[in-house]
Amino acid sequence: MTAPTTAPILTAPPAISALGLRKSYGDKVVLDGIDLTIPEGSIFALLGPNGAGKTTTVQILSTLIAADGGQAQVAGRDLTREADGVRAAIGVTGQFAAVDNLLTAEENLLLMADLQHVPRAEGRRRAAELLRRFELTEAARKPVVTFSGGMRRKLDLAMTLVGDPRIIFLDEPTTGLDPRSRRTMWEIIRDLVVADGVTIFLTTQYLDEADQLADRIAVLDRGRLVAEGTADELKRLIPGGHIRLQFADLTELDAAARHFGAAARDPEELTLRIPSDGSIPTLRAVLDVLDDAAVRAESLTVHTPDLDDVFLTLTGHGTPDTTTEMAR
Repeated sequence: MTAPTTAPILTAPPAISALGLRKSYGDKVVLDGIDLTIPEGSIFALLGPNGAGKTTTVQILSTLIAADGGQAQVAGRDLTREADGVRAAIGVTGQFAAVDNLLTAEENLLLMADLQHVPRAEGRRRAAELLRRFELTEAARKPVVTFSGGMRRKLDLAMTLVGDPRIIFLDEPTTGLDPRSRRTMWEIIRDLVVADGVTIFLTTQYLDEADQLADRIAVLDRGRLVAEGTADELKRLIPGGHIRLQFADLTELDAAARHFGAAARDPEELTLRIPSDGSIPTLRAVLDVLDDAAVRAESLTVHTPDLDDVFLTLTGHGTPDTTTEMAR
């Protein structure tokens, strides 16, 4: 199923724009001409099964590898001609924490400051501020080898922020974290956007993560974007949504059922299930019919497919495939 939504009306200039990005390894096509436009100060999530091309997209946009075709701009700079300018504006946090286990948290941050040629005094100031912001001050002088998974991921993201990037690529940032640590990371990501105006490009296989965080979501499958929109827009692409009406008695149920030919009637539960796309106009139309017929419902609930349904329908896979890691 390929049903991209209408392109959004942007209220901010694009932080990332790409047109026709392509990448192959031998005869394996990893990206097959994808287009992206991501506004500044937003969270964009890229979903897809293993092998869809998510990590390859991040690697291209962060200048780690070159595309075979297409063009892109990141932070207003051409990805090919101004690669150094792109690198100066971005930060990248990969799937696995890139921290030195033998150093302390503070030493890891100071090392990153040195690598980015931050003056010594400013580097110490930034390290102290990041330790405070990520609630790592008490553990600042402990070796990272003693850290929990959640602490390591927070430190990894803090290291990305040492260079004060305006765009951050987060490649599956909460993989392996427990639910509490995942929610802590979500709060940190939201704060980066709200407080600092940072743009986040997020790849994830946790669909609830995209639902919670992303302003817009794109679904990538076999190297192609098969849909893009807000979480609600994507859910409305999938059949199965309905409005459930419950009535006080059979008389009211039967009276309502006569006005909704496609509805499923359940006399035991005294409910009527009306197919719906979940939109406000559809809901308003149902209420208008009930009002005109002088029928009173005891309760009304709107049910829409979740992102799991979207993912499985759009990608056509019941489970993630096992394409090679290179294709990710």
